[in-house]
Amino acid sequence: MSALSNDKRSDFPVLRRRVAGRPLVYLDNAATSLRPQPVIDAIVGYQTNNGANIHRGKHLLSEEASDQYEAARLRVAEFIGARSGEVVFVRNTTEALGMVARGLRLPQDSLVVTTLDAHHSNVLPWRQAARTCTIPLTPGGELDLEAYERALRRDPAVVALTACSNVTGIYPPVGTLVKLAKDAGACVVVDAAQYLPHRGGVDEWGADFVAFSGHKMLAPSGVGVLWGRSEALERLDPYTLGGGTVDWVDEEGHRARKLPHRLEYGTPDIGAVIGLDAAVGYLEAIGIDRLAAHDAEMGRTLRRACTERPHINVIGGDEDLDYAGIVSFTVAGTARLDHVARALSDSYGVMCRTGHLCAQPLVDQFAGGQVLRVSCYLYNDPDEIEMAFRAIDSILEAL
Repeated sequence: MSALSNDKRSDFPVLRRRVAGRPLVYLDNAATSLRPQPVIDAIVGYQTNNGANIHRGKHLLSEEASDQYEAARLRVAEFIGARSGEVVFVRNTTEALGMVARGLRLPQDSLVVTTLDAHHSNVLPWRQAARTCTIPLTPGGELDLEAYERALRRDPAVVALTACSNVTGIYPPVGTLVKLAKDAGACVVVDAAQYLPHRGGVDEWGADFVAFSGHKMLAPSGVGVLWGRSEALERLDPYTLGGGTVDWVDEEGHRARKLPHRLEYGTPDIGAVIGLDAAVGYLEAIGIDRLAAHDAEMGRTLRRACTERPHINVIGGDEDLDYAGIVSFTVAGTARLDHVARALSDSYGVMCRTGHLCAQPLVDQFAGGQVLRVSCYLYNDPDEIEMAFRAIDSILEAL
């Protein structure tokens, strides 16, 4: 068991469960992470002791809730290396990326550069907003840099990048890619949903916008973040108008609130934001260096387990790249990987993911169909990975 998982595993109540008489092994973290007790306590504490709305009144409970909400904004900003006024709370990465794609009001003939390793959420909004071109990957799963540089010569309005693929687990050189795009005059938007839980700050990239989700980093679902440089956020039209976005409304018009509040419409999931605050505090106490080292260890362990099994075909197989604790693969002679995943769950207590992983163009091109994905976080260890792959061996023998 790794030192980090040994220290923290007891903080996660769900890991006390047993399935089919076996300890639960949770390896679906690229979809959603688990919540530690301090995060649960923070959410329950708000719902139990307060429950009031924010920024809507001068009574004690509203002011207490508002203070907690804004303290969460400040902590998130410090965690990613930003100013609190540049942090916009949203529901998730999907909403954040859609907010930018819609809010920029691009002319329909504008060009947006996307990448094959992108989640659907960083492709589909751009297709609605403008023309797009997709940068392919090399056979090893890396972004094709020559194709990227050619696309930048086409004067794109926006370049939409992915800081870590949820399929291959590859960390591309985001800083380099952003600089090339900025030198070409493009606005740069980065999906950091898979990156931020393991590697932390994003301020050094030089991007205009960065999006990420709380549920990938120990917080509850229902809260995400759009970070943008102040001048970039000023360019955005609000996604919608209503409560929370305006300071004044009369029969003739309205006056919008200052950033970031004018982009935060309606009553948010206050408990989820408070949970995100606790999650960030939990990660800060561990330290980004320790999280990153554990992530790299899990990446190496996953790929070693795959290379020891010649019937497993990994998507993105260049061993020299920087990998997260994510691996996606097919199995020679096995078409129904969903059956394998079901058997892993119900007979061995191992939770993982099958399908196209909301990245169907990539998965179809490299796998020709569904894949099985195993993804780790701070409470996983090499022993769990080895056990999961031994379980896969047993299931394949029985098929």
